[in-house]
Amino acid sequence: MKRAVAVGLVVLQFVLLGALVFLPHGSLWPVGALVFVVSMILVGAGVVLAALGVRGLGRALTASPIPKQDAPLVSTGIYGLLRSPIYSGLMLGGLGLLMVGASVWHGIAWVMLVALLAVKTRWEERMLLAEHPEYYAYGARVGRFIPGVGRLRRPLAR
Repeated sequence: MKRAVAVGLVVLQFVLLGALVFLPHGSLWPVGALVFVVSMILVGAGVVLAALGVRGLGRALTASPIPKQDAPLVSTGIYGLLRSPIYSGLMLGGLGLLMVGASVWHGIAWVMLVALLAVKTRWEERMLLAEHPEYYAYGARVGRFIPGVGRLRRPLAR
């Protein structure tokens, strides 16, 4: 059951990212050169941030939110600044796609992506806490998606 939920969350995440890429452009705001450039900078920064997160995980990397058993807790590199840099990168890149998409549907897809990643992260963190008792101290000093923001204040329910 746990694996099925994990696969469902990952599939939904990719569906939402695909929606941000392939939805028809809207006209909620004009997408001139400045908006286009800023949106592409956000997409590029998101890709770089996610790539640093993937690279930083090393052998602990898994496509599933279920942590690999016996993998080390990574808390250095980009993980010394953010607990979820891959998800932060997806949100940032998604924001850039929302800006260039300029539609209500892009806005809905991005909000749904952020909500999904927030829920997915909390579930993943509960499992990390069960696997790594030192996760609480790490989470208390490192922000979740933005440096210094979203630090753990009390232990997560197991």
